[in-house]
Amino acid sequence: QVQLVESGGGLVQAGGSLRLSCTNSGRTFSSDAVGWFRQAPGKEREFVSTISSGGAFTYYTDSVKGRFTISRDNGNNLVILQMNSLKPEDTAVYYCAVGPSASAYYQVSLWRSWGPGTQVTVSS
Repeated sequence: QVQLVESGGGLVQAGGSLRLSCTNSGRTFSSDAVGWFRQAPGKEREFVSTISSGGAFTYYTDSVKGRFTISRDNGNNLVILQMNSLKPEDTAVYYCAVGPSASAYYQVSLWRSWGPGTQVTVSS
């Protein structure tokens, strides 16, 4: 059973950095693609970044390219989202989930085992 938990959110000034972690308290998720998604108040949940099971393939939404980096450590059952040069528009609850493949980022409904989320707030 996959039970994901996110951590690392917080309040940061614009231009600052945060490092989000996603871990699985159940079985290992080394064979799963893992994605980060976010949801701002009044908006739908949206794709941020995904990574393939082995880590060879990554995808990013255009607004975070060059600022965010996704990586994984399968030995420690961990997926990291390093967020640099944060902007106020990055403010949202960030969730991780597992999915059929990293390239399936376009359809949020294909992703499952959502964690409870971690709040990221970027002040201007």
